[in-house]
Amino acid sequence: MAQAIESSLAPVSAANRSRAALPIPLKLLYGLGSVAFGIKDNGFSYLLLLFYNQVVGLSAPLVGLAIMLAMVCDACLDPIVGQVSDTWRSRLGRRHPFMYAAALPVALSYLALWNPPQGWSTGGLFAYLVVIAIIIRTFLTFYEVPSSALAAELTQGYDERTALMSYRYFFAWVGGLFLYLITFTFFLVPDATHKTGQTNPLGFARYGAVAASLMFITILISALGTQRRALAFVPPPRERKSLGATLKEMAETWSNRSFLFLTLSGLMTSMAVGVSSSMNIYFNTFYWEFTSHQFSLLIAGVFASAFIALFAVAPLARRFGKRPLAVSLVIAAVSTGLAPILARAAGLMPPNHSAILFDIIFVQSIITVALNIAGATLITSMIADVVEDGELKTGRRSEGLYFSASSLVAKAVSGVGIFAASLILALIHFPAGARAGNVPEPILRHMALVYAPCQIALYAVGLLLLMGYTITRESHAETLATLAARRETLKEPGVAA
Repeated sequence: MAQAIESSLAPVSAANRSRAALPIPLKLLYGLGSVAFGIKDNGFSYLLLLFYNQVVGLSAPLVGLAIMLAMVCDACLDPIVGQVSDTWRSRLGRRHPFMYAAALPVALSYLALWNPPQGWSTGGLFAYLVVIAIIIRTFLTFYEVPSSALAAELTQGYDERTALMSYRYFFAWVGGLFLYLITFTFFLVPDATHKTGQTNPLGFARYGAVAASLMFITILISALGTQRRALAFVPPPRERKSLGATLKEMAETWSNRSFLFLTLSGLMTSMAVGVSSSMNIYFNTFYWEFTSHQFSLLIAGVFASAFIALFAVAPLARRFGKRPLAVSLVIAAVSTGLAPILARAAGLMPPNHSAILFDIIFVQSIITVALNIAGATLITSMIADVVEDGELKTGRRSEGLYFSASSLVAKAVSGVGIFAASLILALIHFPAGARAGNVPEPILRHMALVYAPCQIALYAVGLLLLMGYTITRESHAETLATLAARRETLKEPGVAA
């Protein structure tokens, strides 16, 4: 087995790079590293607001503000890490030194997040959450941006990049969902003093310990597994540049039209997914009044979503093209995501605690999450295609800088999403320490009628912005051919065997 993996990771020639399919072991090892991001993102999106609001006792707006502040700091760091990793030189390559350095700090800080100090004031707990969230995001950026940028180095294939990204998102979702399922099955369970398992503080502490261990292990395995293949990429020669020249290059790189429209579109749709993820536990706990066991079944069902996206998105993109498919996914996602909630507001859904209600939400959840995973996969694959378009226009390969925007888009799921969700809860005066079945019906109805227009607006703006992305399979092939001819003529540095 070890020999098979070693053989599969051997470098391929530059000539075959644009058409050769990547070996499955390499895709698996590359994708495995996203388990760490998936665990973090699931924890931030689904559990963090509930934990610090209902268990620790911070108000929902304070929790949302803390995460938003951490994301703003992170947003400033992402492009710096991307630019530095693009120009880094070491015997381990451009990306891997950052990936190795991130593993232990990510794990320790995530463990601390779920074990806040006891007896602190509201201000102290708020400051603690802000600082720990910034530390987590900072070191995860040191892993996620370089790791994401590897995709554009591992293959130049238009369709192969979609397949590669499918593995990345598959592991991110499956890793996060697996731990989420374990958490609701074994950790967040009722005890003598906590009738609702979702508010059991000991369960959150156990979750933090297991999550931190998995993040550390998967980051290291993925970094080691992709190390040799990454060394096959020969970076441009080292150049000494002033800060002003560097900033000018960064601005020029990010001014790519398709990149700007795609990034803004991804930001809008990711914010919509983030709001949905953060509000999901409130809807399932208080709107639908599902039990911990039903939570576990819903999470288990979403594993099917990850498999659907893994095997469906690449063939569909190959047939219909990336942008047309992305447009269809956006429309389908918002439609399926809001249908049951709006139907309940209109009095058309079965009553809570009925078997048919759970069946409806179970199927709807699988479909909606599959659409969201597929959409995120496509957006990241489309960013990878911008790399060569940018190289054609600027003469530089800037994978790290482009994918720093992709990282920011992904983090908007838990950053802006949590903040927006906390504002919704504050707007409707959702009670702290609430119990399922005891929240007044007008508040639940108000929650649905505020949430739905927010989702529709975010998805609509994202859809309009997506129209500005113009790279197609044909234009990408032309770009690769032009770049190959330029390198042959001018002997510029590029991808080597």
